[in-house]
Amino acid sequence: MTNREDVLLEDMEVVWEKPNTMSDVRMHYCPGCSHGVIHKVLMEVILEMKIQDQTIGVAPVGCSVLAYHYMDIDMQEAAHGRATAVATGIKRFLPDNLVFTYQGDGDLAAIGTAETIHACNRGENFLIIFINNGIYGMTGGQMAPTSLVGMVTSTTPEGREVHTQGHPFKITEMVATLPGTHYVTRQAVHTPTAVRHFKKSLEKAFKYQMEKKGTCLVEIVSNCPSGWKMTPVESNKWIEDNMFPFYPPGDIKVDGKLVEKKIIKGKEA
Repeated sequence: MTNREDVLLEDMEVVWEKPNTMSDVRMHYCPGCSHGVIHKVLMEVILEMKIQDQTIGVAPVGCSVLAYHYMDIDMQEAAHGRATAVATGIKRFLPDNLVFTYQGDGDLAAIGTAETIHACNRGENFLIIFINNGIYGMTGGQMAPTSLVGMVTSTTPEGREVHTQGHPFKITEMVATLPGTHYVTRQAVHTPTAVRHFKKSLEKAFKYQMEKKGTCLVEIVSNCPSGWKMTPVESNKWIEDNMFPFYPPGDIKVDGKLVEKKIIKGKEA
């Protein structure tokens, strides 16, 4: 490299870099998966809020089970579906620490439904990060509680049918009605704009936890290119065309109050 190139590099403004709150290891996630983006944004928030030494994450079974390899913070693994129960114990024993769970839809909204609902109803003062890709991504692409009607999975090859498999489960809206939840929102990370909104939601959630406001839940409508049998680009478009009409992004509960949504021509404003 020439001296002139050295000078040019020194003059360049740094607009992106890997946060040092992330471990320097190679990720195992499939190409195009949202988990990597979510991990990075979460660690950026922890770095910028200067809470690395205070934060404890809980990751259970699922694609996120190896999250502790990537996040340079204290982490605790939990049994399948039990992340909020483990987080409850950690937060009560270490009330001055900031605690979050990192859970998929099969974990949080299936085997962990009871733990999730009761933690939210008690108003446990921690953050629940909920990854909703509508499928069991890790174990072979089976139908999840959040799979859409008509969605093809390995256990619903002809599409999810309501009569036998039931309706998709909007657990985020359910917990928003509980008195213990303070901030409940649904976000995404498939575009730069969506990432910015998601980042702000995490900052709010940690701030509310510092203020001892109660349970915060941030849902991220995510893709699963491998499970959906799509390219990353196709899966991101599928989110907008199919997931968002049923799982619309936006705040659901803020400051302990449900957000009133205006309906314009059959769609939420």
